[in-house]
Amino acid sequence: MVVPREVTESEARMSFLRVFFALIADTFQEARARWLFWGLFSLSSLLILLFLFVLQVDVAAGAISALGVQSTVHRVYSLQYNIQRFVRISYSWVGAGLYVFGTFLAIFASAGLIPSVLEPGRISLLLSKPVGRTTLLMGRYCGNLLIVALNTVYMVTGVWLIFAYKTNTWDYRFLLAIPIMIFIFAVLLCLVVFVGVISESAALAVMIPVALSLLSALLAQHQFMMKVLDSEWSRQLWMGLYWIVPKFFDLGKALHYWILLDQQIDWVTPIWTSAVFGAVVLISSIVIFRKRDY
Repeated sequence: MVVPREVTESEARMSFLRVFFALIADTFQEARARWLFWGLFSLSSLLILLFLFVLQVDVAAGAISALGVQSTVHRVYSLQYNIQRFVRISYSWVGAGLYVFGTFLAIFASAGLIPSVLEPGRISLLLSKPVGRTTLLMGRYCGNLLIVALNTVYMVTGVWLIFAYKTNTWDYRFLLAIPIMIFIFAVLLCLVVFVGVISESAALAVMIPVALSLLSALLAQHQFMMKVLDSEWSRQLWMGLYWIVPKFFDLGKALHYWILLDQQIDWVTPIWTSAVFGAVVLISSIVIFRKRDY
């Protein structure tokens, strides 16, 4: 009689990592098969080419014309200062545009990858293998996040390199858009997973995160609303929702003003409150997924 050998802790860890990375690779393969991967990077490439075409115009001359600065020998310092100011304004608005474009593009591209794994037949096949449900869901989550993160790095860095080379102003603060956009998508993807586990609907997995992003922009106007709301309970409700809903608008606004004005911005509050929301939603998704019968 052969006595089975006890699996060591290191072997169990290596086995878990192999399964986990296999799930991430499977997410990449499905994204390529559905043309989501290539569509995402193609649209980002189109955006980069658009910037390359637009910036064929002499940006320095455009800055001089827009700001009313005469290019004379006696005003070289003033000219350089105003060009840098023009570029900083451009960076701030481009960063805001990329924030909106990149976030919504990522949601539309990734929303179908979570419900697809829960399709009848496929989920039964996956669960019949020696793969834990938490590992399965987290592998899918990380695969989606990695795809979007790579696209975000490619898109933002490409735009920044074109803009910086053309203007000869290498403002590295613009690159802060990369971690901010990835963080925002990571939180939204938690909601995509939650909706996918409950409804198995790709359409709802798109609509609800987009609606939450729009709600975040509305709730961010709390200072104005505290003045116009005429009852205490409505003001408390508004502020309660403001603190619960992730602060995507606040993060985008902070990025915009930090690039534009070089001000000290409160990053901690919108980041930790949004991270708590994402963690609670993702843990809830795992709990529901582990208890659900398929």
